Amino acid sequence: MSVEISNITKVYGQQKALDNINISINKGEVVGFLGPNGAGKSTLMKIICCYIKPTSGTVDVCGYNIFDNPLEVKRHIGYLPENNPLYTDMYIVEYLNFISKIYHIRNQKKRIEEIIEITGLGPERKKVINQLSKGYRQRVGLAQALIHDPEVLILDEPTTGLDPNQLAEIRQLIKSIGADKTVVLSTHIMQEVEAICNRVIILNKGIVAANDRTEIIMSMQKNTSLEIELLKPCTNAPFDKFRHKHSLTIIDESDSSVKFLLKFNTDEDLRDKIFNYAIENKYTILSMNKPQTKLEDVFIDITR
Repeated sequence: MSVEISNITKVYGQQKALDNINISINKGEVVGFLGPNGAGKSTLMKIICCYIKPTSGTVDVCGYNIFDNPLEVKRHIGYLPENNPLYTDMYIVEYLNFISKIYHIRNQKKRIEEIIEITGLGPERKKVINQLSKGYRQRVGLAQALIHDPEVLILDEPTTGLDPNQLAEIRQLIKSIGADKTVVLSTHIMQEVEAICNRVIILNKGIVAANDRTEIIMSMQKNTSLEIELLKPCTNAPFDKFRHKHSLTIIDESDSSVKFLLKFNTDEDLRDKIFNYAIENKYTILSMNKPQTKLEDVFIDITR
């Protein structure tokens, strides 16, 4: 077990930020922490990293306890906070050399070269950090979090502010790192979790609202809608039979066709009834499909 979180509660004054949290995270998992603002994600990450103490409960990281062996815990964790704290007047290699000395890394020069290769910093390696784009600054942040080869990598909003190209590159980098490390990341970007994480933990008002593999979490949302595209000329008439019970909206229209979204309040599969009704009324169905379930929909249902 890489991370064992046991009965963690954190209270700030009268506010309970975390309420009796219990989570086990295994080696090789890439786990996404999701939750609304103020749900307790960053607080929990800071407790795991020994940055703040819990009001009650404890955490073990790679067999070391946050109270009994905080230095060992920190040696086994690489942490990239949301506000990436870099010494921007340093050159990249100079900064990584500084971090490697803090960790007393042997053969520092070799390790710095390895981590520059891993994080793709090679093209910019001779630059001062304040000359770098946001994407490359995030790479430097990842490099400092990885330079001591930790078993657990904790990333708080690692892709905030990145453009689509940078986003794809950092996602791929995190995914490759997760092949042999435990990665815990916090984010508000649902597509990021779907692309990177094999497990999702949703926090809401300081408690664990959901904790399971990504595909299982996504299956919690019942798919009770259909997208139906009809050949023109047509009207809403084919759906009058269903309108008094269900929601019908036009979502797209062209000169030759019209697409409807039908949301129905039943677990019954209505495709056969809609198909037969269209034939009876001489309407041509160009397509009919169930929209793909999105993690965002599940998240909204759980935290609403």
